[in-house]
Amino acid sequence: MLAQNTPNGQEPSYVPDLGTLMVDTGHGNRTGEFRGLDGPYWSLRPVNGGVEWETVPEQVRTPTPLELTEHHPDPGAEADRLLTLIVRGISPRT
Repeated sequence: MLAQNTPNGQEPSYVPDLGTLMVDTGHGNRTGEFRGLDGPYWSLRPVNGGVEWETVPEQVRTPTPLELTEHHPDPGAEADRLLTLIVRGISPRT
């Protein structure tokens, strides 16, 4: 999926797992679940459903602990996922 959706077949350095909670700072700190790639853009969907929107990866970050507890149905699982990325040497966007 990555190679076909990026210019010249280059894979981006970091792509979150589907369903990962992200904060879009380019759209008023809107919180959404990562839904996939569309060319150079990331698709996010509101946590409780709704219309997806696109944003540039440079304007997306991982949520703060407070944002996790406000929006994610299982903040412990999301925290575990982020810790796993860090242990593997993958830097989540913050």
